[in-house]
Amino acid sequence: MKPATIIGLLLIVVGVIGFAVGGVSFTHEKQDAKIGPIEINHQQTDTLPIPPILSALSLLGGIGLVVVGARS
Repeated sequence: MKPATIIGLLLIVVGVIGFAVGGVSFTHEKQDAKIGPIEINHQQTDTLPIPPILSALSLLGGIGLVVVGARS
């Protein structure tokens, strides 16, 4: 398989996942206070949205690379 085809397939997968999931969520722990051996912490969840236009561009670019890789 040619490199353009492999990269195209990866872009197609990323585009489909971007449409299906819509974003990436992650949790991290923040320290509020530390007094001697006692610590007060809380967990905070943040979401990194994936814009639909980015997913569409990835999908179209992947299809284009697969077509170019198949032709050459």
